Formats: sequence, C-alpha cells, structure tokens
Amino acid sequence: MNLNVRLPRDIARKAEAVQESDPEFLSRVLIGGLTRRSIYEHLKEHEESLSSCTGDDSR
Repeated sequence: MNLNVRLPRDIARKAEAVQESDPEFLSRVLIGGLTRRSIYEHLKEHEESLSSCTGDDSR
C-alpha cells in the first residue's frame, strides 16, 4: 500500500530517513493512530447514545 502525503520539507526528510532505517515504523505509527481514532469515535458514539437514552444533554 502506498500513501502519499504533503509534509513540510524538513519533516519529509526526517520521515524518509526513518523509513529507510526502519521501514515498518511509519506503518506501525499509522496503524496505532487509526486504532486510537476508531476507539475514540466508538466511545463518543456510545456516550452520545447513552445521553440520548437518559435524556441527559448536559455536555
């Protein structure tokens, strides 16, 4: 899988260096970030459904 992103040049150079020294690292970082995002969204939806069931809208 290829992922193309636009980064500032200095960050892009660092990302390329990391990719060369540890090719799996950026993949692990992305998977970890996506996993956290998915968990957050699930918990937020669950909280919202509980609030609507109890009538609590004090957010």
